Amino acid sequence: MVQKTSTDKGSIIFQTKAIDDKIYIKEQKGFYQSIRRYLSVALMMLFIVTPFIQYQGKQAILFDVEAQHLKVFSYYFYPQDLLIFTFVFIIAAFALFYVASKYGRIWCGFACPQTVWTLMFLWIENRIEGNRQQRIKLDKSKISIEKCAKKLGKHGMWLTVSLITALVFMSYFVPAEQIYIEFFTLNTTSIVTGWVWFFALCTYVNASWVREKMCQHMCPYARFQSVMFSDATSTVTYDIERGESRGPRKLNREKPQELGDCVDCNLCVQVCPVGIDIRDGLQYDCINCGLCIDACDQTMSKFSYAKGLIRFASETEQHSDSKAKYGYMALLLICVGFMANWLNNRSEFEVSVLKDRNALYRVNGLGEVENSYQLKILNKSDAKGHFKLSYQGLEGFRIESKKTLIVAPQQISNYTVTLIAPLGFKGKFETFDFVLQDESEEDKLLVTQSTFHSL
Repeated sequence: MVQKTSTDKGSIIFQTKAIDDKIYIKEQKGFYQSIRRYLSVALMMLFIVTPFIQYQGKQAILFDVEAQHLKVFSYYFYPQDLLIFTFVFIIAAFALFYVASKYGRIWCGFACPQTVWTLMFLWIENRIEGNRQQRIKLDKSKISIEKCAKKLGKHGMWLTVSLITALVFMSYFVPAEQIYIEFFTLNTTSIVTGWVWFFALCTYVNASWVREKMCQHMCPYARFQSVMFSDATSTVTYDIERGESRGPRKLNREKPQELGDCVDCNLCVQVCPVGIDIRDGLQYDCINCGLCIDACDQTMSKFSYAKGLIRFASETEQHSDSKAKYGYMALLLICVGFMANWLNNRSEFEVSVLKDRNALYRVNGLGEVENSYQLKILNKSDAKGHFKLSYQGLEGFRIESKKTLIVAPQQISNYTVTLIAPLGFKGKFETFDFVLQDESEEDKLLVTQSTFHSL
């Protein structure tokens, strides 16, 4: 059952459907469907192949949960580098806002993983159960061996694709050359196995059962997208003036004067992944996939009418209203600039100092006051680090530690350092800096502040 609110032309119509209403999507060919298929294949291949890319004999992109870092070719990002993820999400958000202000929910229709996997599952369903009419007939038919075989075959293929999807996803967290062999030889840990089946179940449920309900009821993007729309936003639009009044007619016959170009074939509804009728106006459910355009153009060609009764168009039929779009683009470029500058100035080593809390100071056998510190040095690079330790901000002190502090690649090294004040030192609380100088690059310094306590 569909309920609609009455709205003016161009406004968004909010409609609801019974959750258990099943949408039988008709397979459609055409210009936009071809774009979706090629783009889907390209995105899936990128998703599958990326974990197998090697760099210096290791997986190029890997979220190493155990080591707590993200490896991207020669870069290693640790929790201390959380700012990079902030930049990435902000850039992605502004890019999405820019695209939405120009083309509406085109991301949802062409590149969203939910759409890509649903399209793949629908392709499998069509190959096994047949076209739209055959699927409807099959569902209405009584239980039989043929029906059970087709249903089991379809769900078996869906589960297989879901499992492969989960394994590919987990290969971003567990080395790809390891997870496939270990999983199929039953040698993976219980944690990895559990996550694989969890993601497989999520993929299966989302792409086979939930489908359009994810876009209609769960995805927050559908709810706030209207805020980014303007009169210049290009969305899938039905030309009411040209199409109405709609009505059926025969091929190769002159069009009745009282009718518009719409032949009321309902193909635009049958091919819609979310089951809406675009002729009712702009609706928040619409994901701008263009399938109704392909279906309508196909019908227009049969009746020798001009194509474009349903097309991508804006209310103003132009894109001169670009304040929002330029604003999003400016913010996007600013964030990219900040991220590039941060990456350029990012240090591959980090040092932290923890003062001995058990004893703020102690006096040695010579009567000198000394403080102990724990130095923790993090090496984010692929090369071994060699550092010399010194200090600045104090005079006459001396350091007791190893001459060279060595840190292995992607490791954290801890060193105990003792700072000793000269005899006769009268200060009680002094602030100074520890300075680590890279032996390979003398101009590269790591500086961290600490304090010295005395009598």
